[in-house]
Amino acid sequence: MVEINGLTKSFPTKEGTRNVLDNVSFRANTGGFVSVIGPSGCGKSTLLHIIAGIDKADSGEIKINDTTNFPRLGHVGYMQQKDLLLPWRTVLDNIILGLELRGVARSEARQKALEHIETFGLKGFENQYPFVLSGGMRQRASFLRSVLLHQEVMLLDEPFGALDALTRHQMQEWLVNLWRKLGNTIILVTHDTDEALLLSDKIYVLSARPAKIVMSLDVDLPRPRTHATVTEPKFAKLKAKLLAQLHEK
Repeated sequence: MVEINGLTKSFPTKEGTRNVLDNVSFRANTGGFVSVIGPSGCGKSTLLHIIAGIDKADSGEIKINDTTNFPRLGHVGYMQQKDLLLPWRTVLDNIILGLELRGVARSEARQKALEHIETFGLKGFENQYPFVLSGGMRQRASFLRSVLLHQEVMLLDEPFGALDALTRHQMQEWLVNLWRKLGNTIILVTHDTDEALLLSDKIYVLSARPAKIVMSLDVDLPRPRTHATVTEPKFAKLKAKLLAQLHEK
């Protein structure tokens, strides 16, 4: 479980102080899928940086599994829009990089990765270099690198935003199937209301900067959801609620 309580964050500027997060509180239940959506530049990525332990909040607390002492940096998965694969390493060697940095022997790390290669749709590409992979395959390789570290909490910062529409739809369905199999707790940042509704159990809407939670929406659509779900009246009703809040000044 991830519990965020009263996070505030500001940055110094030449003009003074820029307030980014204003008393942000929400939770993601164990094994849940939560999306955070809001205007561009409102502080969504800053929020993920703080949860991941990359940055510090000015005030507030983060609890993971009911403890504020959870060592988040390096122990919370963080997948960004860019896959961050190293061009001089093969696909397999990119996948095992996290394990190697943790001190796992190269041979053992490679064996662990090979056990999942087919599930992630990368069989036959283990010894290729990243430039030969499609955008979706690169993202799956990046995700497998995180999964191998057995991180219970995964933060996803618009991981499919740079993909074409068809590939993005395929990756969304793939991600849901994998999440149901692995049981990770996922927090996704996205601009895409359809993506948030298709993937999530709950959606939190942030206001413009300084960001605060202005809506929490339970997504009570039955699973499994497909892209035919977007044509259903209940989906349209939930989307209308989200859009109304996002466009409210």
